[in-house]
Amino acid sequence: MYSVALNLDYLNNDNRSQHYDEQILSEDEEAPADVDRRESIQDQDNHQGTPSSQGSEIHCPRQESKHEFKCYLLDEKYEKPWIKDSRYRALRHGNWIIYICILLALVFSALLNWRIALSVPKHDYCLILDDSFTALNKDVWKHEVQVDGFGNGAFDWTTTDPKNAFTDKEGLHIVPTLTTATTSITEGQIHDKFTLDLTRNAKGDGSCTADQKSPAYKIQCVIESNSTRRTIVPPVRSARLTTRGTKSIQYGRIEVTAKLPRGDWLWPAIRMMPEDSMYGPWPLSGEIDIMESHGNARGYPGHGRELVMSTLHWGPSVESEAFWRTTHASTRKRHDYSEEFHTYGIEWSKDYLFTYLDNPLQQVLYVDFKRMGNLWTWGQFQGHSENGSTLKNPWVKSENFNAPFDQRFYLVFHVAVGSSRGGFPNAVGNKPWNDAESSAPSDFYAARHKWEPTWGKGNSRGMTIKHVKMWQEGKCKH
Repeated sequence: MYSVALNLDYLNNDNRSQHYDEQILSEDEEAPADVDRRESIQDQDNHQGTPSSQGSEIHCPRQESKHEFKCYLLDEKYEKPWIKDSRYRALRHGNWIIYICILLALVFSALLNWRIALSVPKHDYCLILDDSFTALNKDVWKHEVQVDGFGNGAFDWTTTDPKNAFTDKEGLHIVPTLTTATTSITEGQIHDKFTLDLTRNAKGDGSCTADQKSPAYKIQCVIESNSTRRTIVPPVRSARLTTRGTKSIQYGRIEVTAKLPRGDWLWPAIRMMPEDSMYGPWPLSGEIDIMESHGNARGYPGHGRELVMSTLHWGPSVESEAFWRTTHASTRKRHDYSEEFHTYGIEWSKDYLFTYLDNPLQQVLYVDFKRMGNLWTWGQFQGHSENGSTLKNPWVKSENFNAPFDQRFYLVFHVAVGSSRGGFPNAVGNKPWNDAESSAPSDFYAARHKWEPTWGKGNSRGMTIKHVKMWQEGKCKH
């Protein structure tokens, strides 16, 4: 009876029906479709009569899922008129041609790289030097002390002073200093009436390392200041360290991890020089510059510390030196080489020589000795003359086509300061001296109020070498 009464009340009372519907929606959160379905059932009940004629039970509709998935994709077939368009078919054919060409290019590139990899010479190497500079090993590293700039006309005096070359937790530092700041030499003595004698004679201090038998020995070891001639004592002191007589290679590899100096007219270099000048004085016996740079800031027209250069120096005379045929540079776009450490490397064999930056894939200079035939022919020296004399081939007796780069070379680290022999081009970047003037060192020093503030603070005005490795080509001999 309770169920029949409830059904009659539900059918006849609109207010209670509306309240019931709202209660169902609020509690069960039914969708509108469920409400429509329930109203349809109510209409069917009204049409069939009272519930008493159908029984005393109420049959409520089964609630379906709240989130019913409906697919709106077309079930039947539909036309694709663009397929019949000839332009569409041509486009598809063109795409397939492109895909095939890309695939063939990838296959060809892989084969080419594979063939190149097979053709790369594979050498055995023996590690003969591995130094991280926890201390300066004097059994390996030797100071070279001179005052004439080692043929470059540099304005620095290289010393054995620990203020100019020392080690700490970063590695080996080569730092230039003002002469008046690190010696008892006064400002007045820099300019006049002072003789700096480094010879191993009675009057000298014996520190000069130049060859006593050389005709240039006195020039390399002695200098006198004279205000009338405007010759001065070197106003800056620096250091030059080498492995001459201790570690050298004839073919092999070298890697030097270093950070370059900051400051105008600084000239850092990592070089290799011949252990024995078999073919004669420079440049007949060659020189290998693994890295050279300038300490000037970016924007200096003569190239600053954003650029490093590799060069081979060679030729039958100083005037005919042909370095310009074997030189190349690498430039950084946003930063420079004084900001962080980089690895400067060389791989050298009888057939080729190349330098690289950070890894062998980033080559700076590549020289193919085998393709050149020989350097005399490559340099086109035949038939040329100097001072009325025909040039002679200094390498004619060598059986090697890569002469003079067929001898043993040792390693050199140096931070030079200024130059009167082409290190910095004249009249470029507010250069305060002219190479042709005998007063060039004095003019350079007179402008120190301009260049000294550009030098980095502390060790950053010098070159820091963190690590060096040297390998001789061939298997190690035990």
